[in-house]
Amino acid sequence: MSKPSLEKSLGPWMLWGLGVGYVISGMYFGWNLGLPLGGTLGMAIATVFISIMYVFFTMCYTEMACAIPKAGGAFDYANLAFGEKIGIFAGLAQWIEFLFAPPAIAFAIGAYFHEFFPELPVLGIASFSFFIFTFINIIGVRLAAQFELFITCFAVFELLLFASWTLPSFRWENLTANPLPNGYLGVFACFPFAIWFFLAIEGIANVAEETENPQKNIRIGFFSAIATLVFLCFLTFFSAIGVAGWEAIVYPDASDLNVTSDSPLPLALFKIVGKDSVLYHLLITIGLFGLVASFHGIILAAGRITFEFGRTGFLPKGLGRIHQKFHTPYLALIFNMAIGLLALITGKTSEIITIACFGALGLYILSLLSYFRLKTKEPNLPRPFIALAHPIGPAIALAIALVAFGSMIVFHPWLACLFFSLLCLGFFTLNYIKAKE
Repeated sequence: MSKPSLEKSLGPWMLWGLGVGYVISGMYFGWNLGLPLGGTLGMAIATVFISIMYVFFTMCYTEMACAIPKAGGAFDYANLAFGEKIGIFAGLAQWIEFLFAPPAIAFAIGAYFHEFFPELPVLGIASFSFFIFTFINIIGVRLAAQFELFITCFAVFELLLFASWTLPSFRWENLTANPLPNGYLGVFACFPFAIWFFLAIEGIANVAEETENPQKNIRIGFFSAIATLVFLCFLTFFSAIGVAGWEAIVYPDASDLNVTSDSPLPLALFKIVGKDSVLYHLLITIGLFGLVASFHGIILAAGRITFEFGRTGFLPKGLGRIHQKFHTPYLALIFNMAIGLLALITGKTSEIITIACFGALGLYILSLLSYFRLKTKEPNLPRPFIALAHPIGPAIALAIALVAFGSMIVFHPWLACLFFSLLCLGFFTLNYIKAKE
């Protein structure tokens, strides 16, 4: 019997659905938690810089993904560029990003459901979500991608619908009210929440081995996804804040500034139509599609990262096993679910988002360095796509990523210590497992 392998079944539309789906929950929650730190202006400036970083980074990552279409993504690129040790750090950074993002999204799913069914605990709904969507991912990548495309289309439609309801109530003075509550230093504090608008788009590269004609379709998937996301990011930002100011989409109760919300869009719509309106309940119902799209999609991509570590011997070989019938890395998916459930117990949405952003920026920095290194080390590597604006564009992306990473260390020193501790622990653990194999 032949050894099972990953099934090539993904086309450009499915890659667009995955790329947008990985990220789109960032439009629905999380980003608003940066507003108390930077206000409208601080968050806007941070978002502009992060958008520029993502556009140039996506070009570089697309070039490497088309040239090296493997499930490990950054792990494989850094491995070829700098060797195994740096490859492990790049893979771990992405692993941390993709393991911590789903629990944060699961909390938001639980919060949205709790609006309709107050008797159901948020943690219980979030945990149940892990089981359901891990199972969907196990039974086939094509089914998982088709489901992702379906719910992503609904999520995009909902954001367009939200903007059509709120933009008629847009007032410029709502954007200019208390624009910099902590001065310009607040811009730097906003970086992780601006990153949340785009975090995980690089997951497209992790399904390269399951893509038909990856050299062409990955390019189409990446660029169509980043264009969609940049447009939706600024549309959502202005249409939500323009209704009643940034405080209205951060604090459910204006008299209690210690309690923040994971549901900024319902808070904005509440100011227009009230909580008993059909439109309000429709927003919450369809809004779940955006959260589910990212949750489901990141579970899919994270499974491929764990699978690559297992396949190469840095994790137990069983995690690199593919299901004989479904052709999916089922043990890797189950392993990731177990870690996600442990993270859920903490109940710290903002902190989990920040850890995920540390992982993302670590990945971006090492990937961009790998991009420059491969240009000189592997000049003859077949490159079906060449990043535009080389070397200025990639250099700008790297500079922004380094500034954002440094800012996060300054503003979140304890979480930075936790992130570096996880990297070091992971590095020694993976090397130990590799040596024992």
